[in-house]
Amino acid sequence: MNEQKNIILAIALSVAILLGWQFLMPKPATPPGQTPSGQTDTQAGPDKQTSAVPKVPDQQTSAVVPAVVSAETRAAAIAQAPRVKISTPSLSGSFSLMGGRIDDLDLVHFHESPDPASPEITLLSPGAGAGAYYAEFGFVAADAKDKDAIPGPDTLWTASGQTLTPDTPVTLTWENGHGLKFSRTYTVDANYMFSVTQKVENTGSSPITLFPYALVSRWGTPKTQDIYILHEGALGVLDGTLKEMKYKKLREDEHLVEAKSTGGWIGFTDKYWLTALIPDQSMPISTRMNWRAVDGVDRYQSDWLGGGLTVAAGASSETTSHFFAGAKELAKLDAYGEKLGIPRFDLAIDFGWFYFLTKPFFYFLRFIHSEVANFGIAILIFTVIIKGAFFPIANKSYKAMSKMKKLQPEVKKLQERFGDDRARLNQEMMALYKREKANPVSGCLPILIQIPVFFALYKVLYVTIEMRQAPFFGWIKDLSVPDPTTIFNLFGLIPWVPPEFLHIGIWPLIMGVTMYLQQKLNPAPADPIQAKMFTFLPIIFTFMLASFPAGLVIYWAWSNTLSIAQQWLIMRRQDRT
Repeated sequence: MNEQKNIILAIALSVAILLGWQFLMPKPATPPGQTPSGQTDTQAGPDKQTSAVPKVPDQQTSAVVPAVVSAETRAAAIAQAPRVKISTPSLSGSFSLMGGRIDDLDLVHFHESPDPASPEITLLSPGAGAGAYYAEFGFVAADAKDKDAIPGPDTLWTASGQTLTPDTPVTLTWENGHGLKFSRTYTVDANYMFSVTQKVENTGSSPITLFPYALVSRWGTPKTQDIYILHEGALGVLDGTLKEMKYKKLREDEHLVEAKSTGGWIGFTDKYWLTALIPDQSMPISTRMNWRAVDGVDRYQSDWLGGGLTVAAGASSETTSHFFAGAKELAKLDAYGEKLGIPRFDLAIDFGWFYFLTKPFFYFLRFIHSEVANFGIAILIFTVIIKGAFFPIANKSYKAMSKMKKLQPEVKKLQERFGDDRARLNQEMMALYKREKANPVSGCLPILIQIPVFFALYKVLYVTIEMRQAPFFGWIKDLSVPDPTTIFNLFGLIPWVPPEFLHIGIWPLIMGVTMYLQQKLNPAPADPIQAKMFTFLPIIFTFMLASFPAGLVIYWAWSNTLSIAQQWLIMRRQDRT
């Protein structure tokens, strides 16, 4: 009997541990010389040589841009060189004719707060200090003496148009005066995908070998969530394998992560936003994720380098790649993956361990949302459907709990009779359960079957852009963040902002109450110490879930409410029999 009681306690504590695990525990240490994905790590020292093939340029800057990117210096940097405007239904900004960098981009459908008058999300910014974030394309010469014969970050290009739109591509051209003519054609769709075609024409008398490259560079360490369950930093899918390196890992271990691939993609991810370089999917490439500190500024770079293109005299050669810069909207990522053959592009969204549940759950929630136009209501309907799917299991479990509750008087009699003889008490109780065909751990099943659903839904609410700033009713303006109210200032009546750990909102309180009521319907543990511990579980969970997204707490409270109704009806029916 002791073993069975311990199982009950272990299950309850396991639920609490699972809920806090991903927040409290760091990622496992990586063995020396290995990254989490298994590729080789090397120190990013200045004398590091990877091969005879030339390297992608490190983070460079034009001398004309300022060193810090504030609102004023961003505007100043934009004004320093002629630009081509970018105007699409989803993006606004520009790219510079100085170097041809895409370095000025806002997301027109997304704002910094739920207030539609708040500033649009700025994804890319020019500059040469903390805050700079840009994409660059070009060629690297095989022979160092040809370095000045190809365009670089200070090259001033000539543009064929003033505005890049989905209907009007723009071509940049530049000639080196020695028989080489370079052109770069930019196109953009209505969403977030750029296409960049680089072409070189050799009208000289000698062949030249050039290596195409693309890089995305981020200066300064961005503010991140810095929690286990969410990856923010460099990432990519190379040869079908997801590679991830957090900013902290790149910075602290001075990592230079190198990998070879055929096609794939590489870039940087935030919680909701992504920049990704996508080479020709048939092209063998060498990739890097690296970090350097220059003049006190952290510089992070993801890049790829293609194979050499030898352009004979009188010939030309071109290569096309793509660049994604925008919101991580799952439907769009899936569509791009299918259209362009981009492998596992949906992995830009950190769906976590329960990927096999999280992605279908998201699509299911989005379908319900398309019918009811409110993600909060969609969560309530989703919960009812999940409850229905698990009804046979829960029904059997609740019947077993009802039987256990009926046996409580018999259990108490045995405790009074054999209280001083623990071995005999356990023996008699086991005999009672066996005779009555009762299972003392069956009541834990409804909780256990909710755990993967809980974590999968948590991921959906936490990482998908569609849940960002999605309102419910009343004070819940954003289902992806915690309930903003707190009982400790009487829900705003007292002009005091309590510490974060005291932010116990209305919905966490409702969840705690429903958990308590559900617990009261269950048979009490025979051990009084365990009974007291179980009494405190609703309080522990109330504090724990207070910091979780409001949508998840609403799900948990509603799920408890449905369980209470279901359990009450089953027990009432059992009492009549």
